[in-house]
Amino acid sequence: MRHAADIAGWATQVETERAISDALGELGWSVVRGHEFDPKVGHGFISSQRMGLEVFKHIPADAPLIVAESIWQYSHHVLAGLRTHRGPILTAANFAGDRPGLVGMLNLNACLTKMGKRYSSVWSVDFTDQWARDSIASWVATGEIQQDSSHVRDLELTRDSAERSLGEAIARQLQTDKAIIGVFDEGCMGMYNAIIEDELLNPLGIYKERLSQSALYAEMRNIKDEEADAVHKWLLERGMTFKLGADERTELTESQLREQYKMYVAALRISDDFGLDAVGIQYQQGLRDLVPASDLAEGLLNNVDRPPVTSRDGTRVLRPGQALPHFNEVDEGVAVDALITNRVWTAMHLDPATTLHDIRWGRQYGDDFVWVFEISGSVPPSHFANGYADAESWRQGPEYFPAGGGTIRGVSKAGEIVWSRLFIEGGQLHFDIGRGRAIDLPQQETELRWAATNPEWPIMHAVLDGVTRDQLMGRHKANHVQVVYAPDAHTADKALLVKAAAFAALGVSVHLCGDVGEVF
Repeated sequence: MRHAADIAGWATQVETERAISDALGELGWSVVRGHEFDPKVGHGFISSQRMGLEVFKHIPADAPLIVAESIWQYSHHVLAGLRTHRGPILTAANFAGDRPGLVGMLNLNACLTKMGKRYSSVWSVDFTDQWARDSIASWVATGEIQQDSSHVRDLELTRDSAERSLGEAIARQLQTDKAIIGVFDEGCMGMYNAIIEDELLNPLGIYKERLSQSALYAEMRNIKDEEADAVHKWLLERGMTFKLGADERTELTESQLREQYKMYVAALRISDDFGLDAVGIQYQQGLRDLVPASDLAEGLLNNVDRPPVTSRDGTRVLRPGQALPHFNEVDEGVAVDALITNRVWTAMHLDPATTLHDIRWGRQYGDDFVWVFEISGSVPPSHFANGYADAESWRQGPEYFPAGGGTIRGVSKAGEIVWSRLFIEGGQLHFDIGRGRAIDLPQQETELRWAATNPEWPIMHAVLDGVTRDQLMGRHKANHVQVVYAPDAHTADKALLVKAAAFAALGVSVHLCGDVGEVF
């Protein structure tokens, strides 16, 4: 669906396949590629669901099968074939920042988990390390790779506490009063795992308002230029800076920003129309070909301090002093998490600004493995040390964002975080939650990490407490991770307990990951 990106990543894919084939060759195995390079489009990726159906017609159903990934992929292109495949399945990804196969693999793994399909996974920088070689040897010998899940334990609430009581009260209120999440077109980029069916969602007290992105686009056309310009003026007064140019194809322009501000206003007004408690914009299909990126609007929505927007008649300011939780890419696992996080943090008188990040990449720094958490363009500005004054806006890359649009770029401040993920396994909702911290790195290291990934996007240097790189990769059921700050470690521990108790009271299976602090 994005041939420009596929062509740009093809050389990396070829190298990844060579490295995997070499590892298998040392074990006496050879690889037969399931489909050929297409000279007409300039790459050899499966580029549609229909193509995936045709490819799998020619793959023996009992054959050992490797899905090799070195760029972001649309999982639904291969899910139909994988659902009916009988042989052992291995998902294998390069571990790199620039062409992040690991991100796509995490999404595919979550989709396979939701489908109830058995699979194994391996990841490596170049597939020459002993762990990757041993893992591949295990798979060809047994059809399985055992992952280390010793960092995970099921939540057991064995004693009463104020935090447990608060979490359970928040859950009761949600199930009694109910909430609505607005979904602007479901199933972004083939993320089957990001769709939570009503039968699982409704018992939580959460219901979907199914909306069309065409309605968002139509509402944007009704927003006056003066209203959009007022948003820009407000941001400038807060100290935000913009890297502007004149070339619409490659640079950020004032006209692109104006469209993004209109999307921000339109999203708030439609949310007011339908009484939404959270909202998600798909963007990546449909709107991508019409208007600049949604990311800037999304980051503003997630922030408590944001440009004011009035009702259409100008008589009311919409949700003054409140964030409107936004779930990027209509990831409904994020929607539930962001909604409950907002209620827990608000009840505890904490800043409820929360966001997803891609688990993008990472490497060792000193004694810690430091993850690069990045979101495609925007975080709530309160995640920066000086708020809007630390926020820049750069143009989204034309490879993925032909219509451009600005980001909310910056370095997430050092501090205590709670991270989490809601996912589906065995037909039931599960929730992983853990603790960590965002840290400061020297500017040179930050710039190197940005250069290795996407310098136009905001970055968080994240250290997860008691969870190694390979433990997270082997366990996590999404390409996304939800993060929220707390002012200190003790408060973060308590907030984690409240949130875990709320999910447990809603009937979700809660799993504690790594070191989760003193309250347990």
